[in-house]
Amino acid sequence: MVVFVYYTYMKGLLAQNININGQPITGPLQGINTLGDLVNKIVSFIIPIGSIILLFVLISGGYDFMTSGGVSDKVKGAQGKITAGLIGFVLLLTSFLIVRLISYIFGFTGGIL
Repeated sequence: MVVFVYYTYMKGLLAQNININGQPITGPLQGINTLGDLVNKIVSFIIPIGSIILLFVLISGGYDFMTSGGVSDKVKGAQGKITAGLIGFVLLLTSFLIVRLISYIFGFTGGIL
């Protein structure tokens, strides 16, 4: 009996649709039924976050480059920072495109993007 009550209580807490005082609240996992749906949710956060990180890395590298004063070690460090940011973003986009290609090959038309 105790296990059933606990299960019912936890099921109410983990529900994706819940009403509190007549106010409907939906969870962030609403509409996720397959692995493809989960990947879509994750990718919709990862690409913009990667873009924001790239922006900050480019600004930091540009600032280091401008304030290097022509010192070759500082210039190389700034160029390395900019290069690393661009390579990371290219790898992020490449992995995204590989997942799309694999999903197309295996016929996941409605699943992954």
